[in-house]
Amino acid sequence: MNTEIYDQAKQAAQEIMEAAKLKKGDILVVGCSSSEVAGGVIGHDSSLETAQAVFSGIYDALNEKGVYLAAQCCEHLNRAICVERAAVPFAEEVCVMPQPKAGGSFATTAYRTFKDPVMLEEIQADAGLDIGGTLIGMHLKRVAVPVRLSLDHIGSAVLLAARTRPKYIGGERAVYPV
Repeated sequence: MNTEIYDQAKQAAQEIMEAAKLKKGDILVVGCSSSEVAGGVIGHDSSLETAQAVFSGIYDALNEKGVYLAAQCCEHLNRAICVERAAVPFAEEVCVMPQPKAGGSFATTAYRTFKDPVMLEEIQADAGLDIGGTLIGMHLKRVAVPVRLSLDHIGSAVLLAARTRPKYIGGERAVYPV
């Protein structure tokens, strides 16, 4: 396993959990292009080894806090989500199993690692990491708020992060908690 990539992924997960104030049972969605992490072009150089290093770093950090990981597949599977069944006990499943070239190496690693994986068409996660331009926004709760982490890359892939907050309603006279 690539130790540097593992360390970067773990640090990114720890930072987004802190910034988003994630608690036990919350969900972090991650889209990861192993191609981009390894210095290639998204969708062309999928690498299970690279994906496993990123996955392990994130998964280890999340498990320490009891936060669930939702792994986003690539566009070949319409960005389906792989998550532990315990995180979404009443969700409607879809029938698909990710593979490195159809779903991506990151989602494949999640599917093979989770105790009881379930595949979903969509999810509304509490925060997210976009590693390599995978476009996770569709799987975040409204309203998404960008978060600057101390890292801006994992390997060669650009790293973007977001947390979510409740919608503000009530207009100018309303009072909002922080």
